[in-house]
Amino acid sequence: MELFILLIAMGVGATATMDLWALLQRRTFGIPSLDYALVGRWLGHMPKGRFVHDTIAAAPPVSGEKAIGWIAHYLIGVAFAGILLLLGGAAWVARPNLGLALGVGLLTVAAPFFLMQPAMGFGVAASRLPNPHIARLRGLMTHLIFGAGLFGSAWLATQAF
Repeated sequence: MELFILLIAMGVGATATMDLWALLQRRTFGIPSLDYALVGRWLGHMPKGRFVHDTIAAAPPVSGEKAIGWIAHYLIGVAFAGILLLLGGAAWVARPNLGLALGVGLLTVAAPFFLMQPAMGFGVAASRLPNPHIARLRGLMTHLIFGAGLFGSAWLATQAF
């Protein structure tokens, strides 16, 4: 049970850290963040058999897409935390280290680069966006922040147990 609670704490904590990073970037530098309603729209079209879009923004809206997107965002964060727990095992849980957490954070960028972005019409690793190199750099930074959030959340959670 403690491991399950740690998993939830790590996933939610790391995802919230990533969201705080996005908020900081938006308020400080005017950098827009991902609209999770588009993620919800993409997921909402899947039961209808539509997995790939020319551009997800042009796809018909789905009822509840914003909530679907945000819930999926946090569930994916918990699933990614599970990868860290699988790789690190009990030894990592007992003594969390930043290196493995950052490595897993970088590993998780594969999901948007090679699954979500192509399926939503943005191309592999944002290749169809106007400035793909900037989108890639932002994605890498965001997922490093996620990795740091995994470490910080695990460290805080292990202090509580």
